[in-house]
Formats: sequence, structure tokens, C-alpha cells
Amino acid sequence: MAIEITIPASGESVTTANVARWHKNNGDLVARGETLVTLETDKVSNELEAAADGILEIVVNEGEEVPIGTLIARITESSGKPAAPAAPAAQAVKPVPATPAPAAISAPATDSKPVEIKVPASGESVTSANVAAWRKKDGETVVAGEVLVVLETDKVSNELEAPVDGVLKVRVQEGEEVAIGTVIATVVPSGDGARTSVRQSKAETTEKPAAAAVPEPAKPAVPVRDAGGDGHRPTLQDDGHRPTQNDGHRPTLQNDGHRPPLQDQGRTTRRKMSMLRRKIATHLVNAQQTAAILTTFNEVDMSAVMELRKAVQEEFVKKHGVKLGFMSFFVKAVTQALKDIPSINARIEGNDVIENHFYDIGVAIGTEKGLVVPVLRDCDRKSFAQIEKDILDYATKARDGKMLIEDLQGGVFSISNGGTYGSLLSTPILNPPQSGILGMHTIQQRPVAVHNQVVIRPMMYLALSYDHRLVDGKEAVTFLIRIKELLEAPARLMLEM
Repeated sequence: MAIEITIPASGESVTTANVARWHKNNGDLVARGETLVTLETDKVSNELEAAADGILEIVVNEGEEVPIGTLIARITESSGKPAAPAAPAAQAVKPVPATPAPAAISAPATDSKPVEIKVPASGESVTSANVAAWRKKDGETVVAGEVLVVLETDKVSNELEAPVDGVLKVRVQEGEEVAIGTVIATVVPSGDGARTSVRQSKAETTEKPAAAAVPEPAKPAVPVRDAGGDGHRPTLQDDGHRPTQNDGHRPTLQNDGHRPPLQDQGRTTRRKMSMLRRKIATHLVNAQQTAAILTTFNEVDMSAVMELRKAVQEEFVKKHGVKLGFMSFFVKAVTQALKDIPSINARIEGNDVIENHFYDIGVAIGTEKGLVVPVLRDCDRKSFAQIEKDILDYATKARDGKMLIEDLQGGVFSISNGGTYGSLLSTPILNPPQSGILGMHTIQQRPVAVHNQVVIRPMMYLALSYDHRLVDGKEAVTFLIRIKELLEAPARLMLEM
């Protein structure tokens, strides 16, 4: 019986895929779970695995672009005679269920073949990852479940664990940036009774035996792929293309043929930007170039909020196990203001305006590696206590490098608290495709006029940056004044008035 291998669907907007690389040759015997082919679309790369043991018959050759659902190969479950080569046929379309995407780690249960440790997929827009830190050294004995390596993408950090007991063989060194799916290490099982604990990030999966890492002969060059190397480590240069090999085995992310370490040149020190910092830089420049950003300012008297927090803090902590901070007041105030001025809770998409009817608020959190903006979901339905718990959880995840891509997606508005670092006034930059961002600043005791008298009050400057293509000045000013009113009368805020 022959099992058909077809191009799986990769999203509504993806209609074709490129057969970037065959990892097995026509007529090869393959084992269930072995990686057969790498496919590339305009969004993601994907690897298909053998669905059964048998003989591989390749129908579509490397470098060909074919429609979704196209038959690209068959596996004949029979005796060991190689199948005769078949002529390429890109139009034999037969939709069948897509082959499941491979996990990051393939582990044999009882044999001594090396278990490959691969860079796992981290979302459609993520194509590469940086090997940030090895927790274990090359040649070191590891135990199933131990953290082996920390990977960083331009969005999140991820830890990979040992799939089995055995000896670690490191293939890609710290600091190197490699493509998704790259084999960065292997674990040689310590014996037939090796314990398996295959995990991709935190989700547990189990897979069939993977083939030992055997170098393959060079194949004809195809778009965005390195034809040389050991067949396992395609890497990226700064210009997005695969580099030529530097040592015959490990092409790396470089500008001049060598990846420089931290370089002290006397009066200056040169170091490579982290992936997160590069992503932030690109994102901010794009925001400036694609939106008409304008900022309006106001100030808020924080006396009432501070007095309320002081009055209820002890009981609040006892009941909810978390402190009542300032951020929950601002999140609830922004949520109410978005309800009152809905034009700010929208975005531009082409020539259309998309109005949002939900209230997922992004809260900027600074980390040692850069700024991340996790999203608090459905803030209109959450209590002050739940918002504070969510913020605390995100702060912990950001500190420990455990932030997930899903945590950062889908916000309709953002809040940035520069006051944490002492900022008195700033103009925050939009987080596209959002149309507004609120900047909080440091609380400063200042003289203000209240009922014709000069008094000292804890004052905070607020800044609202907005996309002037969608939001008029009147709406922006009204929005900011509404936030001011709610914060200066927090009882009305809690009653949603």
C-alpha cells in the first residue's frame, strides 16, 4: 500500500509552497517519524515526516513551487526494493489531511541512535533563533528533563530539555543564529533502558525514532537554502540569505566571514544586537513610517488613588494575595475611556477601519534584554485584583524569559509606564496596528491651584500618542480628559460611571 505525501495547508492566504529540500533520496528506505522534506512558503518553513516505514518515491523535485494539496511523494509499505524514479508531477493535486508538523525533539525509545535537538517553531513570523546559552557542556552527561539550552527569537525566549538520559553533543555554539528546524545538538542515549521525556518547550509529545545524523552529499542549490554543510544546520546572515560555509560544516550569522565575540577596541566596544533589540528597532521605525503619530498631554492629581490604596491595601493583600498597584487603576480607566470614545479602539487595515469590541490592553514591561508588551485579556470583565495578578505573572515570565508569543499578540491599546524609571514627560510611540498608547510618568509633588488656593499635590503627566489618520484631535483630547476624570474620582471608576 502506498501512502501519499501532499503539501499541507499553511493558512488561508498561502496557496503554494516551495519544495526547498529533500532530506532523503528517491528509493531510500525510510522509518516512520524521519524528516523527509523541508517546505517553504512566503510565511513559514515546515518539515514533513514519514508517516510509515517503507520506500520513498519522490514525485516533485527540489526547487519546484507547487499548489497546496499537491502530491509530492509516496511511501510504499513493501519489501526493501527501491522504487524506480518517477518524473516530477506538480499538478497531481489530491487534498488529504496534512502531515503533522514535527516537534523540536525526536527521541528513540530503546535504541542507541543519537536523539536530535532541533530549534522548534515559534510562530508564523519567526524564521530563526539565537542559541543564547547552553546550560550543559559538550560531552557532559545529561538526565531526561534537564534544561539543555536557552533559545531566543525576536519575540520570546524558550528552553529545550533533554529528551533522554545520555551524553550531549553540541553542534551549534552560543551566540549563533540558526533557522527554525536546525539540529543544534544530539543526545547519545546512555543505554537501552534510557528514560525518555520528549518535550517541546513545556508541552510533552512523543515521537518515533529519528535517523542518526549522517552527513549528506551536497545537493543543487535552491532558493534561500545552503546546499552545503552537514545537512542539518542552515543559518542566516543579516541580509536574510544563507551564507557560504566558513569551515565546511557550520555556516553562521556573520558580516565578514567570522562571528566576532565582544570586541574591545580601546575607546569603543562592538557587540551584536540581540534578536529582541533588532525586532524592537524595526518595529519602532515601522511605526514612525506607517502612522501619523501625534501626542497630546494632560496631568492628573493622584491624591485620591493614593489615599484609596493606602486605606485598603492591607485588607486587599490578605484577600487577594497581591498588592493593589497603580497599574490596575490605569488599565480600568483606559478600558472605560475606550468604551466612551470607541474610535480609539480601532485600527486601519488597508482602506478599511476595523472597530474592536473587546478590551485587550498591552502593558509594557522592561527587561534586561529589552521591552516586551504582554496583553491583559478582557480587561472589562476583570477585577482590579485579577489585573494585578496578571501583571505580576507577566513580570515574572518576562524576568525568567518564559514569555510566549501568544502573550504578546492581539492588544487593542497599550500603556507604557516610563515613571518607573523617573521619566517626567515623554511621547510614547504607537504599537502598530493599534491606534493609541498611553504614557504614564513619575509622580511628583507640585504646587497646584485648588479652589483658589495653592496646594501641594502628587501630580503625574499623562501623554496620549495616537494615529491621526484615524483619530481626530477632539477625540484624543476627550479620551485623555476622561482618563484624568476617572483617576481623580476612583470611586466612579470602580462603578464604571
